[in-house]
Amino acid sequence: MMKIKLGYAVIVVSILIATGCAKAHPENTVDKDSLPSNAPHNPFVGPLYWSTYEYNIKADDYIPEEEWEKNINWMEENLKDYGYKMVCIDGWGDDQQFNEHGYRTSHSKHWKHDYAWWAKNLKERGMELGMYNNPLWVIKTAADAGIKIKGTDIPLSSIMNEDENATWFKWVQVDKPGAEAYVKGYIQFYADMGIKYLRVDFLSWFEDGWDRNMGTVGPKRPQAHYETALRWIKEACDKNGILLSLVMPHLHNEAELEIKYGHMIRINEDAEYGTWYRWSDNQRGTKRVGWSVYANPVDGTTYWSYIAGRNKMILDADFLRINTFANAEEKKSVVSLCFISGGAVTVSDRYNSIGDNLWVYQNKELLALREDGFVGKPLTNDPTKQESQIWKGQLSNGDWVVAFFNRENTYQSRGIIFADLPMQDKANVRDLWKHEDLGVMSSFSTRVPPHGVVVIRISPL
Repeated sequence: MMKIKLGYAVIVVSILIATGCAKAHPENTVDKDSLPSNAPHNPFVGPLYWSTYEYNIKADDYIPEEEWEKNINWMEENLKDYGYKMVCIDGWGDDQQFNEHGYRTSHSKHWKHDYAWWAKNLKERGMELGMYNNPLWVIKTAADAGIKIKGTDIPLSSIMNEDENATWFKWVQVDKPGAEAYVKGYIQFYADMGIKYLRVDFLSWFEDGWDRNMGTVGPKRPQAHYETALRWIKEACDKNGILLSLVMPHLHNEAELEIKYGHMIRINEDAEYGTWYRWSDNQRGTKRVGWSVYANPVDGTTYWSYIAGRNKMILDADFLRINTFANAEEKKSVVSLCFISGGAVTVSDRYNSIGDNLWVYQNKELLALREDGFVGKPLTNDPTKQESQIWKGQLSNGDWVVAFFNRENTYQSRGIIFADLPMQDKANVRDLWKHEDLGVMSSFSTRVPPHGVVVIRISPL
């Protein structure tokens, strides 16, 4: 048994020593601490990178190439040495730029340089390009131009259903000849540029044509078509060592297919305007069916923590707009959850919006957790329970890391007894945000500020 102090009471929480977390799963009695036996090994860790998202969402348009370059220069100067070596394009571009195989070559027709040029430029800087694109999208103007699928004599137009009533996209029909060659060829096209990250969006729309806010956005396909598409994409990514990020998945049947075919999954709604409300309070504690199962990142990360772990699924809490949070406590809490959960840390603040907040992303002691492959777990994955706000996990050298979060609007007491980790009674304690050694202790307690966090590292004597 573990005694955990929450609020002003001591709550006794059962834990599984082998996994380091208690579980709360009223809907499903299957063991949640290990992935299904058919889940492949995941060779990746949570990526550190910058995304264009903040510019795109504010402007509701593509990012101009000069703005793209200014942000790359800023990243190179301020964050590259901390491990943030990838920059990733996002949506809002136009599809007019395509090659002889119908593959998209550039973010916008207004850009001077294409993706291949930027991939080479970034490589020369010791950085890399991340790709936002869905290989299940067909560029209609390319199909109308009579383009043939690479390596075949099959018209691109033949794998697209002109009459399909789908919002925004022309989707690949996976039951058509040439579809597999097109999808895998698309990924190979980017792999040949040296791209090692692919962010595939709007998967729920392809799966069953339903959106929580928009209603019907396409046809309801057989589940086998969705699985086939994921399998093709995963096979091509694995062949080329590409981290596959699945975005907007319904995660039906406890993410059964996404666990099998993805390396990373989105687990909450879009960041949009940022702020603590979007991060923690938006429909707090409400579990739903389909995309997205939980609205906010804290709920989503907490619940889906049971499928994460070393060499397991990476959780993606979407883009971070640290400049939108009210104070230092909120900013520390946001970044800490990404690191403690082993998830992606995706900077979307820009050179002209970051203000004096770079320090939040530059905590070397948290960054060291990622280098170790650390993935912590909450004491329960039920986000409605207060003990879900305490996360813990063990580093490869035997040290423990414990994070005490506070989602509430008032100060909260948090604490832990070291003998219950389990470890010897006394240990050295270090605060990873204050960067201070706190001394030798046998237990730890603290008062966490509203929306704040305290992260400690516990090292055996």
